Amino acid sequence: MPSPKVIPRKSPTVRRIAERQGHAGRVAIPTPSPVHESARILGIPPSDASTLIRRVRQGFPFATVERLQQAFALSADELTSLVQIPTRTMTRRKASGRLKADESDRVLRAVRLMHRATVLFNNDPAAAKTWMRTPQRGLGGAVPLELAGTEVGAREVEDALGRIEDGVFA
Repeated sequence: MPSPKVIPRKSPTVRRIAERQGHAGRVAIPTPSPVHESARILGIPPSDASTLIRRVRQGFPFATVERLQQAFALSADELTSLVQIPTRTMTRRKASGRLKADESDRVLRAVRLMHRATVLFNNDPAAAKTWMRTPQRGLGGAVPLELAGTEVGAREVEDALGRIEDGVFA
């Protein structure tokens, strides 16, 4: 009979419970937080939330807008609607190379929302984009991408995504 596995750094009680439930040899693999994933997508070195807040306040490089657009295949109109930065302002920001703090915050909100939709649809950006562009009954017939341009609308879209995650489709 093989000897039982030794589980390091666990109390005897936790070890017995883990063995009884069949979790003795399993290791939990941490998943990246939405903050880290959003930073990664935008090309910002992943860091803790306080560092990301500081970077938002300093203003992201304009390249983050381009990364958002490329990562989720957004048209220019969809992008300006989603981040609420008019086309002429976008042109000025591109020339200066940096966004203002409020614009950076909206870019971060947009990437967080689009990433959450992508993860929900099995990491399929096309499926997420289709859902974001289609009127949703759970949002009163509104198009999620249009709602997501404001904080209140983005929260409604996040709530709708949460309901889908929980198995509530209406």
